[in-house]
Amino acid sequence: MRRRSDVIEGWLLPVTVVTFLLLGPLVAGLIGLRVQAGNAAEQRAERSWHQIPAVLLKAAPGPMMSDNGANAWLVWTPARWAAGGRSRTGIVPAPSGTKAGATVRVWVDRAGTVRVPPLTAARASDRVAIAMGFALAALAVFLTGLALVTRSVLDHRRLAGWEAAWLSVGPEWSRHQ
Repeated sequence: MRRRSDVIEGWLLPVTVVTFLLLGPLVAGLIGLRVQAGNAAEQRAERSWHQIPAVLLKAAPGPMMSDNGANAWLVWTPARWAAGGRSRTGIVPAPSGTKAGATVRVWVDRAGTVRVPPLTAARASDRVAIAMGFALAALAVFLTGLALVTRSVLDHRRLAGWEAAWLSVGPEWSRHQ
């Protein structure tokens, strides 16, 4: 004899897995499309950017430990550049270890503001894959949480049913005649 809560609990895991398998591609696809649209808009805005030379005012800090040139990164360093006929000063991305007075190429927008390098196709693809992975993970966490809450509610109802049954039968069993 199985209670309805036992049947529901028995179907809880299969229903959760099937729901994930049905919703997963839909959620990942929608998130992927949204991120692709955002990437396309960003790349359209970046088309007006161009590279100009900038002279470093300070040396860019180098890596703490050299790895034969493999341990390099971009460091935001004070520099001077000319854009739109005006001389400007600010911080620009420069390879770590670059000496003061060296010239580096930086990306600027129409207003002459220094920008990070434009979005590449590889980085855009990585963004889509990462967003889709996070969406699938979030869906899995949500469905798991929902299944655990459902199971907890079923357990509470089952315990309440057992308590009610015991209250009706218990007094007859505990009579000593």
